[in-house]
Amino acid sequence: MAEAVDGLDLPAVGAWLAQQVPGLLGEPLSASLITGGKSNLTYRITNGQTEVVLRRPPLGHVLATAHDMGREQRVMSALADTPVPVPVVHAHCEDDSVTGAPFYVMSSVPGTPYARAEQLEPLGPERVRAIADRLVDTLVALHAVDPADVGLGDFGRPDGYLERQLRRWNKQLDASRSRDIPGIDELVARLEAQLPTTSDAAIVHGDYRLDNALIDEHDQITAVLDWEMSTLGDPLTDVALMLAYQQMSMVEGGSLVTDAPRAPGYPSPEEILRRYAEGSGRDVSSMGFHLGLAFFKLAVILEGIYFRFNQGLTVGDGFEGIGEGVFALVAAGLEATKS
Repeated sequence: MAEAVDGLDLPAVGAWLAQQVPGLLGEPLSASLITGGKSNLTYRITNGQTEVVLRRPPLGHVLATAHDMGREQRVMSALADTPVPVPVVHAHCEDDSVTGAPFYVMSSVPGTPYARAEQLEPLGPERVRAIADRLVDTLVALHAVDPADVGLGDFGRPDGYLERQLRRWNKQLDASRSRDIPGIDELVARLEAQLPTTSDAAIVHGDYRLDNALIDEHDQITAVLDWEMSTLGDPLTDVALMLAYQQMSMVEGGSLVTDAPRAPGYPSPEEILRRYAEGSGRDVSSMGFHLGLAFFKLAVILEGIYFRFNQGLTVGDGFEGIGEGVFALVAAGLEATKS
């Protein structure tokens, strides 16, 4: 008999999955939390022969719309036949009674999510450069997909996207406020003043970085993961967020999420921008607002995690000191948006 694990009622999930996808898994089942998740909870479930992955929202305080399982599984299903590598989605459950929250089950894809420079360094500079270049090229491929062609024409509202993003993340900041964060209100005011009047439109990932992709032994990207914040919007927000993660990896105490870009061979921000511009044909000459928004978004996300951690509602390790990273992100956002 399968036993429940923290945040997952494994017997109930096993019974539900047997009804939804007969023959996918059999008994006995075991499950484990996949390490590194500070947002949605990700579990590996196996019967000893076949393995699948389950994703559900975090426990406790959850920011509205920030952990949408239906959105995540829908976009991966839509991208299945495109050049963007994604796992196969087996089933999606909106019934909270099964394991306490909506969830979906997808295929287990081989590969490593490189989050730390020390993981990449043994590969050598040439392989690191090739992996990073493929990460940029995959983003170009994503932004080239026509949403209507894959059934995502109604996946979001590109018009007014940047204004709504700013409003949304400001609202989510208010939902997580539990302390004074110097400079964050000034950053919001600057972003409001610098808001572009027009922008391009594409399928955006919403949290694009190297450790949200799986890399196989041949340095190929086998899957892009963590689509919870995907929508239709300005593709430069994905580029800016990738660069924001890279910039913070170089700051002492700022690399709580990833410091992979510190590895020898990883391209500079200028090289990444140039490769993206050449592949996509988009103008990336003015990124101040987009970078400022990226840093603000990361600050709000981190503050939400800090809020849950203080409530004792996080699962897994690595949360100590996470609140300090918020201040560095705000400072970087102010620097990006200064006149």
